[in-house]
Amino acid sequence: MTPDTSAPQELQPTILSYVKDLPNICSLAGLACTILAIYYSVLGVYSAAMIGMVWAVAFDWADGLIARRMKGRTGTDSAFGGQLDVLIDIVSYGVTPAILLLSYGKFEPVFLLGAFLMVAASAIRLSYFSTFGLAGGKKYTGLALDNNSLILVLVFLLEGTLSHDGFTILLYASGVTLAALNVSQIKTPKLSGSSRNVFILAAYTVTITVIYGWKLL
Repeated sequence: MTPDTSAPQELQPTILSYVKDLPNICSLAGLACTILAIYYSVLGVYSAAMIGMVWAVAFDWADGLIARRMKGRTGTDSAFGGQLDVLIDIVSYGVTPAILLLSYGKFEPVFLLGAFLMVAASAIRLSYFSTFGLAGGKKYTGLALDNNSLILVLVFLLEGTLSHDGFTILLYASGVTLAALNVSQIKTPKLSGSSRNVFILAAYTVTITVIYGWKLL
């Protein structure tokens, strides 16, 4: 009888074993903020939605910073975390702004086109990035999706200064313009790769939280 010389197969890790990975915990915390942003967008409590959106970005950036500094993470850990990031990004930066637009437009059918363009652009851009990565290893092709939320929470500060119809047009135009930039050929730097930019985002997040938190009082 010929002996079996094949090497023993390595046991495949369980799905939930990756939840204990700190960067993935940060990613899921960002997803929780995104769910809150969607919830409050549907309810029309837009100040709370803005806080959820900006914190989703903060946790998204934090998971990458932590992952780069952690020791002992395997290639599988990194691959799983990357896939988790992509799936959460389309919800945070595509679906959430689309729902915000639909809600502010009182779910009128005319806003479905804008919402579709925003989600479709996010899906296309993430698929492109997953295929080709950073251009030259340093810059994104197209506007990175996290900028969608960072810009929209800033635009929403104008909400009280315009009529409802006027701001609705501005919000619609902003969402569609961001979608166009997401799938454009412009090259943008990877801002989350710098520790300095992470601290700038932290200050921005706290400032936005204070402003919109004050509006909620």
